[in-house]
Amino acid sequence: MSFFQDSPILLIAILLVIGVVMTRFSSRLGVPSLVLFIIIGLLLNRIIYYDNVELTQTIGILALVVILFEGGLQTNIITIKKVATPALLLATIGVLLTSLILGVFAYFILDLDFITALLLGAIVGSTDAAAVFAVFGNKNIKEKLSSTLETESGTNDPMAVFLTVTIISIIEMPGQETAISLIATFFWQMGLGLLAGIMIGKLATFTINKINLEASGLYPVLSLGFAMFAFGITDLSGASGLLAVYVMAVFMGNKGLTYKNSILRFNEGLAWMMQIVMFMMLGLLAFPEEFFIYSLEGIIMALILMFIARPAGVFLTLIFSKFDFKEKVFLSWAGLRGSVPIVLATYPLVHDIEHAYLVFNVVFYIVLFSALLQGSTITPVARWLGFDEGEETIPSYTVELLALGQTENDIYGIELPKNSAHSSVRIKDLDLPTNVLVIAIIRNDELITPNGDTQMHSSDYIYVMMPRKLRERTEAYFSKPKKPEVHKKPRPKKAKKNK
Repeated sequence: MSFFQDSPILLIAILLVIGVVMTRFSSRLGVPSLVLFIIIGLLLNRIIYYDNVELTQTIGILALVVILFEGGLQTNIITIKKVATPALLLATIGVLLTSLILGVFAYFILDLDFITALLLGAIVGSTDAAAVFAVFGNKNIKEKLSSTLETESGTNDPMAVFLTVTIISIIEMPGQETAISLIATFFWQMGLGLLAGIMIGKLATFTINKINLEASGLYPVLSLGFAMFAFGITDLSGASGLLAVYVMAVFMGNKGLTYKNSILRFNEGLAWMMQIVMFMMLGLLAFPEEFFIYSLEGIIMALILMFIARPAGVFLTLIFSKFDFKEKVFLSWAGLRGSVPIVLATYPLVHDIEHAYLVFNVVFYIVLFSALLQGSTITPVARWLGFDEGEETIPSYTVELLALGQTENDIYGIELPKNSAHSSVRIKDLDLPTNVLVIAIIRNDELITPNGDTQMHSSDYIYVMMPRKLRERTEAYFSKPKKPEVHKKPRPKKAKKNK
């Protein structure tokens, strides 16, 4: 025990190694890796003593910034546009309804005063981006549903934070908040968060593309610095810093970005590390002597959230949507809880709210059961409802962006669509500028050195050398699908007139 306390670096190293290795075995065991991280944290209770709530909250907020930034970078704006309305409704009205319904049950079951019961509902009212992205992994769920869930989980954190902070302020200063002031605060937080995300996203994209740094490894660090800046400056203005980070990341991820692949890989690894840290901290803060006291209540509340509150929120919110019954059932079941409730559960502890430890321990069970029960059954439920489209195939190679030092030219990897408009077209017949060159093709896991007579095939991975300013136009050119053939009906022959 004292050995690890005297050697914190060794302890951190062991935790990281164990956490990463566990992600390998979790899929074989059929258990989400997030659950294993919580269990590791619980086991560490026997080795070290940890109860620093303020530090946990600070690290938790930093983790959310990294996780949302990484998720936003990999979000396709086209898929967001398709599901924007239902996803944003779930991220706002859905969270409000879920929180309210669970709060009513908490009032009767946990014997809390009504405002504290609502606080519990607000803390676990939103789905978690980290949990959703991690559990989906390479599962190929119907695009309409997966896009809705990912967009919802990326944008509903600000609503949960707003509800939690507002309820705590009402508890601490009863009678100070009015309905008008709450509505004004909500629109200020969301509106300024959205505007700040777009503006800082433009600034970050311009800076990363124009600046010439000596070391390529500095570009991911610069991008993360902009993410932290977006959160910090927006939060300082009293608006939603988390929303600003996510919007900024989506903007950057859908623009031509120098060293984009390096930025993505760096933040992907960092986001995983933050998930490991957050779930282990949940286990560390949940002392066995305390949380076993609330085990029955915690399990009941977790089941109510999964089978009553979340489904009711989804069905009521999407009552006028085009989602059918089975799709709403899947959206209800896939609303996982994760690192966001962990961070929000520290707020009552920091503010010394009455029954704060009861709330925290109940949140522990909700997150644990959500990750364990819902996370491990996503694929069977999707298959049962007919939404599982099989495992997503991941190529054995990676499309890596190569930047050529201080020059204006870069080498980019581009994937041709399955039904490419350029299939069977020779490279010399492509309508490309003279300074855009196709220098390599990967086809069926084989590297082909092309010449002018080489024909393009659908689903090819091609490496193209071009000036950075032509990247977006060139990617749009190669992304064109083949136009569907229009079969004209033959005109009926006119009957000959008898003379």
